[in-house]
Amino acid sequence: MLNHALQAVSVSSARILIVEDEAMLAYVLEELLIHDGFTIAGVAGRLEAALDIIATGNCDAAILDANLAGTSSAPAATALAARGVPFIVVSGYSPDQLQEVAFEGAIHLQKPCDINALTRALRGLLKPR
Repeated sequence: MLNHALQAVSVSSARILIVEDEAMLAYVLEELLIHDGFTIAGVAGRLEAALDIIATGNCDAAILDANLAGTSSAPAATALAARGVPFIVVSGYSPDQLQEVAFEGAIHLQKPCDINALTRALRGLLKPR
């Protein structure tokens, strides 16, 4: 289960990590999120790159593709949860198809997803609790 112990972060200062192996989709997400007022903490197309960014502690929330070119992003989900950083899983797989415990309790959006639904979900994660 995820620990969503996130302190209040305004959207304008929220640093979002994008973990997506499809370069064009990652680019489009980055541009749309910037346009919507978010700051991008980093973009990672591989698990190792995602873990490196997470280790810096410089992200307030993340968007994770569940499958990175055949590699599960579950270790990134585990690392985020350990730091209390909430995340959204965006995947072509349905929640029933994702068996990793690391994804339990996360918001799941199925690809292709509506950008408005994604930004609403991010704003929800960043609200004070």
